[in-house]
Amino acid sequence: MDKAAGGWINGFVGVLIFSGSLPATRVAVMDFDPAFLTVARAATAGILGLALLLVFRQKRPERQDLLSLAIVALGVVVGFPLLTALALKHVTSAHSIIFIGLLPLATAIFGVIRGGDRPKPAFWLFSCLGSALVAGFAVTQAVSASPLGDMLMLAAVIVCGLGYPEGATLSRKLDGWQVISWALVLSLPVMLALTLITMPPSLENVGKAAWIGLAYVSLFSMLIGFVFWYRGLAQGGIAGRAVATSAAFLRPWAGGNAAARASQPRHDRRHRRRSALRGRCEEICAVAASPSSFSPCGRRWIGAQRQDG
Repeated sequence: MDKAAGGWINGFVGVLIFSGSLPATRVAVMDFDPAFLTVARAATAGILGLALLLVFRQKRPERQDLLSLAIVALGVVVGFPLLTALALKHVTSAHSIIFIGLLPLATAIFGVIRGGDRPKPAFWLFSCLGSALVAGFAVTQAVSASPLGDMLMLAAVIVCGLGYPEGATLSRKLDGWQVISWALVLSLPVMLALTLITMPPSLENVGKAAWIGLAYVSLFSMLIGFVFWYRGLAQGGIAGRAVATSAAFLRPWAGGNAAARASQPRHDRRHRRRSALRGRCEEICAVAASPSSFSPCGRRWIGAQRQDG
């Protein structure tokens, strides 16, 4: 398997795992305080990460890597989980996912600043166009949501966009699982102390669904997902892989939305054609933004789309 194909597969698996994070968080914050949920998931994942590092006898990271690990910890271990948990107290998980459509572009921008990527102008054109389609979709939905929740989600996208390329850059020296494990271990002492401080006085009223949500975000969202995601970014290029792999999920999402709309009698054929067209435009922007669009893999994708059309 070549490096580009490996980057696509690892990135795909990572995004697939992350796709369950917001729904799981939404369920968990119904019974857990957002602050406790944030530190508890980080502490749990940190203990697991420490165990992995000890079992495989990994060397400590070099001193010059500590700043990048701190940025990863602040961005994806603390910042994004806390801000999304707070936001999901005000908005639904379905509404919050709209903002995640802006995360690939944020990751690409910080990938240029921190990771040294140098995409071509066409990359920025199509990645910005894809993000504009996501924002336009949100506007057309006319969803009544909390402005505070929207601001928290936007802040979460920014800090997460910073943490992704930092971890991907380190993954060129360390393996992806080591990067997230060391970032979790770095924050573990503080997270353990805060877990004890913010722990609710009684856990009797916590439902089973909330426990399952906590388990998912602790194990999959905070640890396993990053193993694949960071490896995929390191293999395929931070900016392009972030946009293309994340946006690859826009087609089934947009397709599911179009199908739901089409099932409503009040919508006519013209509206259904517009929904299908928007989904195809989002997909085209995702592939056009990828530096591998004109690789053999990209050409095969384009040929398959022509046959489908």
